[in-house]
Amino acid sequence: MTKNTDSELVFLPLGGSGEIGMNLNLYGYGPRDDYDWIMVDLGVTFGDQFTPGVDVIMPDPAYIEDHADRLRAIVLTHAHEDHMGALARLWPRFRCPVYATPFTAWLVRDRLAEAGLLEQVELHEIPLDGRFSIGPFDIQLITLTHSIPEPNGLAIRTPAGMVLHTGDWKIDPEPLIGEVTDAAALRALGEEGVLALVCDSTNVFVRGESGSEAGVRDEMVRLVGELDGKVAIASFASNVARMETAIHAAEANDRRVCLVGRSMHRMAAAAKSVGLLADARPFVDEEDAGSFPNDKILYLCTGSQGEARAALSRIADGDHRHISLGRGDTVIFSSRQIPGNELGIIELMNKLAARGVAIITAEDRAIHVSGHPARDELAQMYQWAQPRIAVPVHGEARHLLEHARLAREMQVPYALAPKNGDLIVLSDGGAQVIDEVPAGRLHEDGNITTRAGDESLAERRRMAWNGHIVVAITLTEAGKVLDGPVVSLRGTPHHGAGFDLDDFADELADLAEGALNRLPSAQRADDAKVEEAIFRAVRGHARGVWNKRPVTDVLVMRV
Repeated sequence: MTKNTDSELVFLPLGGSGEIGMNLNLYGYGPRDDYDWIMVDLGVTFGDQFTPGVDVIMPDPAYIEDHADRLRAIVLTHAHEDHMGALARLWPRFRCPVYATPFTAWLVRDRLAEAGLLEQVELHEIPLDGRFSIGPFDIQLITLTHSIPEPNGLAIRTPAGMVLHTGDWKIDPEPLIGEVTDAAALRALGEEGVLALVCDSTNVFVRGESGSEAGVRDEMVRLVGELDGKVAIASFASNVARMETAIHAAEANDRRVCLVGRSMHRMAAAAKSVGLLADARPFVDEEDAGSFPNDKILYLCTGSQGEARAALSRIADGDHRHISLGRGDTVIFSSRQIPGNELGIIELMNKLAARGVAIITAEDRAIHVSGHPARDELAQMYQWAQPRIAVPVHGEARHLLEHARLAREMQVPYALAPKNGDLIVLSDGGAQVIDEVPAGRLHEDGNITTRAGDESLAERRRMAWNGHIVVAITLTEAGKVLDGPVVSLRGTPHHGAGFDLDDFADELADLAEGALNRLPSAQRADDAKVEEAIFRAVRGHARGVWNKRPVTDVLVMRV
């Protein structure tokens, strides 16, 4: 392509830089402040103990939403939740075409149908190794290897140069599903000239290589063969290679497979839609699994991260309608612990152990390998691509900075570790941050989507830590008490040394009434003055007795 000196190529991450997950990357080309844009991936992450009541967290796309008329398309690298899980939720803000390979497209359609959007979205299904154009962007899919079918790097050609955007990847000589990494295509890109490599940083601190899925399969077959009783394997539903390994290990040891959890069924259907799992025996329904002898059944479950509503947690709680595990049974955790999930996973394991269930993890046997490149694989990618600029993404700040150091060690002339919101010009002269745009998070709170700064979460955390006091009082217009004060307490200790909840509530009611009586007559007719006086008296006494600052609300009603 002929270079246009009036136009420039920019990269803008709005999610996934400075964090692992929730990827949203934008590429723009054109005159400054008048770019044509494409979006690469649109993912989610999940709530934790710091976001009570929030299940799903998404990048805030407000900046590109304001430029939606110039957003030409969304291109998905693969079907993991942290790369495509926000598509159905946020697509109405953009209303642009979507491009994906067959496996990913199947899951996209499934999600869009759930959201009632299937007929509205212009979805283009792109074949593996496909090449297509979107405005000034010429995009070629590069076959890579990951833990899900059809992971693709994107060679994005523009008049200003070519970017290789890797998405998630690893180098696995025996991936078991899909093709091996297309080293020839990567070398060809390097010879053509890669301006910038925008690359996965997840395992930059891991020495050597991430390991092969084939080794996991061999070990899983041996392990399942050693076990009596019922066996459950907990894994990410999206790891179709591991799903196939679990099925192979079961059938090699004369066990039938029962899928447990909606995500498992969804991924199995998607895999079958592209010809995978074709040789597997029919899965056993949950309702029928109990009729099999204990040593003839294997459950493949969601919930390896301790998610409260996932299948394995319900089994551990004894709440599953059809499946129970106990003494003599085994749960195999064939997954890694995602940072932040450790407490939930430990609690889940303790519940299983209390039921007499044996637990086996990747610390005990070689039953998991990462889907992301370790340090030697990253070095190999740089040798193939030979980029002029390295832009690490998909990692926390420490990952990105270490990845940038590695790139410099690999003789890459320029390396820049971005943060979400950095608008970066990519050119022969290197990478330069020319602006910082708003980049935040959206919280899916039940059926309502709010920005992360919404006061509700702060209120929930305060109530969780400090409890909640409500004082209700009914007054005449002149300030005479008609009813109350009535005190309601939540999250307060009920009994303790020298403490009784009912007595405490009575004390607070007396203090509230006393604070009201001390007000001059004119102020007793002013709701704000009444609320402030009662608030100070009640909150101050609660702090003195309890040494906490409970959330305190005063409700004044006039008759």
